[in-house]
Amino acid sequence: MAETTTQTAPDGFNPEQKRYLEGFASGVAAARLTGGLAIGQGPAAPAEPTGPDAIHIKAQDKTVKDGGKLCEQEKWKRAESPFDSHNRLIAEAAAGKQPKPEDNFRWRYHGLFWVAPNQVSYMARLRIPNGILHHWQFAGVADLADRHGGGYVHVTTRANLQVREISPEHAQPFLDGLVDIGLTARGSGADNIRNVTGSSTAGIDSQELLDTRPLAKSWNNWIINDRSLYGLPRKFNVAFDGGGVMPTLEETNDIGFQAIEVLAIAAVAPGVWMRLVLGGISGHRDLARDTGIVLKPEDCNAVADAIIRVFIENGDRTNRNKSRMKYVLDAWGFDKYLAAVEDKLGRKLDRVDPAHVAPRRPTDRFAHVGVHAQKQPGLNWIGVVLPVGKMTSDQVRALAEIARECGDGQIRLTVWQNFIFSGIPDARVAEVESRVEALGLTIKAAGIRSGLVACTGARGCKFAASDTKGHALIIADHVERTVTELDVPVNVHLTGCHHSCAQHYIGDIGLIGAKVVVSEEGDTVEGYDIVVGGGFAENPKIGTEIWKAVKAEDAPFRVEALLRTYLARRESPDESFQSFTARTGAEALRDAAEEQPALKAAA
Repeated sequence: MAETTTQTAPDGFNPEQKRYLEGFASGVAAARLTGGLAIGQGPAAPAEPTGPDAIHIKAQDKTVKDGGKLCEQEKWKRAESPFDSHNRLIAEAAAGKQPKPEDNFRWRYHGLFWVAPNQVSYMARLRIPNGILHHWQFAGVADLADRHGGGYVHVTTRANLQVREISPEHAQPFLDGLVDIGLTARGSGADNIRNVTGSSTAGIDSQELLDTRPLAKSWNNWIINDRSLYGLPRKFNVAFDGGGVMPTLEETNDIGFQAIEVLAIAAVAPGVWMRLVLGGISGHRDLARDTGIVLKPEDCNAVADAIIRVFIENGDRTNRNKSRMKYVLDAWGFDKYLAAVEDKLGRKLDRVDPAHVAPRRPTDRFAHVGVHAQKQPGLNWIGVVLPVGKMTSDQVRALAEIARECGDGQIRLTVWQNFIFSGIPDARVAEVESRVEALGLTIKAAGIRSGLVACTGARGCKFAASDTKGHALIIADHVERTVTELDVPVNVHLTGCHHSCAQHYIGDIGLIGAKVVVSEEGDTVEGYDIVVGGGFAENPKIGTEIWKAVKAEDAPFRVEALLRTYLARRESPDESFQSFTARTGAEALRDAAEEQPALKAAA
């Protein structure tokens, strides 16, 4: 009988083996499409997400199940965790590689922002809870700015520091340098909880009800060590105000904790409590609102954690413009949101009638500038005016030396883009003023410059429509030259885009960057929309827009006209610009300003 042979193909498989492999592959493909039914299995149950990212994955899954489409940033988070990608990012940066958009987003979890095309480099934003640094840390940041960045430092409106012009290969060395001086940038960007602000005069203010430093530090440590609190639907801000003379602007935060004095007639024990306010986001024309809830200071962390977890589970992950917590509050109402928070906590929160709370003590709008007596006898804090928040590295080191030699060695950053020395004895106040002036700076709280706030602007931010820092200084120079009779400080805020980093809506005068069309062909120049009458602290208010599309070159004349109208028509120097605007009306103020010679001449 002849022997049967099976011919083997050049690829090493005979026809029978090939048919088996093809059939197996087809079966696997069918099983994937049918959930396992094609090979006799029941539907495959999806694996339950586990680990610190589970709460976010479940929220993303629910969004898709409900018919939503995840935005690009949510897809990036899902594809590769910014923390798991860190070593790859380091290697690519060390080779000088510029990050792709998704990796730019991931780097922000580590505190670095790629800001091209405005600057072909990274900007680093730090974490400084309550905005307080030791003098050696302040000087250390300057050294890092020289070694790895552009040789200058910015103070931000979250009482924080930024360093710019960091090339890719210097990215990780800069972050390593922060660790060496006891600082970090972890979680300071992207969809995370930003720098925790607190009262800049905490512990030294005779008016304060509570020292916010332990609360801000405790909350900072809580969030940076819990990975489940990273990767929110959008960025998130938390602030603690101790009831002192210098406002913290907690009403512009997603969560604000305000120290209050509860009276004996209330439903809870009298004394100092923290009032909970929610939903502040001034760039979207909303300030945080009182929830009626009061907390013991030691309960702030747990309650903030629950509030954020409700946001994580229910925030919009499809539309970046509607993804802040404010929009969940708008859709649900405060009662439903707070009920969900209480459900997470497993208990009801205390509520107090506002009538049973002592009125907020008056704040000093310019307590961040000049000399002020501390509650410690014979000591003072001194606020230094920084031109739109910028200092050279040499200035930073010299200022740190003043803090070490003349004060308590601390630098206290403020939400007004400046800082204060603390613990300065009476006998050394004049020396501090002299040494500050020798650096080209001042401690005098007067006119427009001490209330001038400006975001990074078009020089360093791709979102900005105008050069806010440059124009702010031009406005200040113009006003100081033309409105010499200005005898009270006025807040002027310039922000470059709708993100409102300089919070233009709460300034006496606010300017938001805009492109102004100047020809039939659609050519544009830098300019601003202008609002007036904003406020904060005991007088919180979103400003009213009075002019649109003002060319940047005309903005100084508009500000001049507003100030001249105010000076001519105010009831007395005690009537603030905001009070004057409220009494006069924003539109009437605009009409009167347009009659000023400054505007008529400019026209």
